[in-house]
Amino acid sequence: MNSTQKNLMISYKPIAIAALIAFFMLLTRGSHVLTAVSLPDASLALFLLGGLYLKRAWWFAAFFVLATVIDFGAAALDPMQGFCLTNGYWGLIPAYGAMWLGGLWLASRADAFAVKPYVLTSVITTVVAFVISTQAYYLFSGRFPNNGVLETLQYGWNYLPTYVGFTLMYMAAFWLAVKAFRLIQVGKSVQA
Repeated sequence: MNSTQKNLMISYKPIAIAALIAFFMLLTRGSHVLTAVSLPDASLALFLLGGLYLKRAWWFAAFFVLATVIDFGAAALDPMQGFCLTNGYWGLIPAYGAMWLGGLWLASRADAFAVKPYVLTSVITTVVAFVISTQAYYLFSGRFPNNGVLETLQYGWNYLPTYVGFTLMYMAAFWLAVKAFRLIQVGKSVQA
């Protein structure tokens, strides 16, 4: 492969990664109005991976717009899907931002896929995103009495296990895929 081909391949890498993130967001988001397959929402993991691989803020904005279009589109097709589309919805911006920043932090590591930082970052950012999104919903949705932060902190914790569990499931699957890819690469270089 000559240097022109290599540079061309490098320039398409972010577009290929963005296309994969968009594909999985479309596949798993929208309360499954878009597909017959009922996969858990992968958005949190996808935003962390976006921060890890794409880094730039405009990619973050593009994926938030895509998520919003999917959500409002799903609500247009099935009004019951619009239950969470309130003023509290916009709390997803800082929640997804926490995931993106976690990805940026991992990208700054010598090995983003070292077990300890990868797992800790995945868990911490997911819990932070949970607290932000849940509190934004309870405080600003208008569906609950006018309570303050201390009162609303009592609600929503029953959703934490699935919120964290599904995100960590996707993060673990991606970690395994990266490790497998690396082993294959090492095997190829040993054979060469």
